[in-house]
Amino acid sequence: MDRETRNSAIAAALILGGFGLLFYLMPKLMLAVGEESTTVAGILAVAAVAAFFGVFWLRARYKNRK
Repeated sequence: MDRETRNSAIAAALILGGFGLLFYLMPKLMLAVGEESTTVAGILAVAAVAAFFGVFWLRARYKNRK
């Protein structure tokens, strides 16, 4: 495993770990926010899923520029 591949694997593991923690806590967050506004709770869920794919899309764009 060369340096670039190792760095990519570490970055992917950190991103997946961070989003794994976010999605693990998502039900509690949705219930807490949903007590105030169900619309905001829905927007929070959509934003979390979009951010998951967005991070990998941005990383791919960054890697293609190099």
